[in-house]
Amino acid sequence: MNRHPLISRRNFAGGTALAAAALALPALRAQPKLEKTKISIAVGGKAAFYYLPLTISEQLGYFKAEGLDIEISDFAGGARALQAVVGGSADVCSGAYEHTINLQSKNQMFQAFVLQGRAPQIAFGVSTKNMPNYKTVADLKGKKIGVSAPGSSTNMMANLVLSRAGLKPTDVSFIGVGTAAGALTALRSGQIDAMSNTDPVMTMLEQKGEVKIISDTRTLKGTVEVFGGTMPAGCLYAPLDFIQKHPNTCQAMANAIVHGLKWLQTAGPGDIIKAVPESYLLGDRALYLASFNKVRESISLDGVIPDDGARTALKALASFDPTVKADKIDLAKTYTNEFSRRAKERFKA
Repeated sequence: MNRHPLISRRNFAGGTALAAAALALPALRAQPKLEKTKISIAVGGKAAFYYLPLTISEQLGYFKAEGLDIEISDFAGGARALQAVVGGSADVCSGAYEHTINLQSKNQMFQAFVLQGRAPQIAFGVSTKNMPNYKTVADLKGKKIGVSAPGSSTNMMANLVLSRAGLKPTDVSFIGVGTAAGALTALRSGQIDAMSNTDPVMTMLEQKGEVKIISDTRTLKGTVEVFGGTMPAGCLYAPLDFIQKHPNTCQAMANAIVHGLKWLQTAGPGDIIKAVPESYLLGDRALYLASFNKVRESISLDGVIPDDGARTALKALASFDPTVKADKIDLAKTYTNEFSRRAKERFKA
């Protein structure tokens, strides 16, 4: 007789222990052990708005909050940053999504795992000093065009604009000028005749009448006009085997970026100025803020890569790059939303 109360008490105790364990599970699941805490990220032109979510997440300590020790190496353009990852001197690249398609066409499997920009934020402008009588894209034949770095997304955008006017990439000379003060100098000193670049550089030149913009993807509307659909832009991407071996680390990086995206949705001009390094303002705070307002809508809201955007990117690349065969690319392997969706849920982005 006496055994029953004991049994039921033991069962009850066991039950409460189970219930407590069940309650503790989400907390345990929220902080899985990171496979690697020290991560190097290569970026091509960190001062550009294209990479603002990366800068914000770094400056506000969101990577640290996820248990990550991030080292960011800044290169002249996305193509250089990519070389660092391919060469093994960096783990992850913060760069243009379409590089994952390009790499797959060369049998290198890379995957994007969190989106920073939902429009390329690139503007193509002609120097009003060197080409005052510019009429059509055909006038660019034989001219020097500045891009962040040859092979970068700024180069791709220029190729696309040229190809629509019947010009081949070989009909012009592309010159790498970076995305900051060097780009301004190259155009102002007349070293280049036109430039495809990001903000704040392009807005600074545009406001002073130094370039005439002929193609613009700084807004969602402009992006659809140029690319024929939504176009995923800056993202974090890495070799597929790195992502498979370090899922918790990739989740932590996606969390940090989505946290930054969430902060950016409500940040005011003053908040941005306080958060970014002084040198990013290129000596003109008011113009920096004017260009931020211009590109604001092109920043991703939640880190998720749109499926139709991936198709747009493939179509654009295949239209001017004969080495990219659309039917040979497995788009599903170029990106994953499993990390960004979890981060989106966690931060209610």
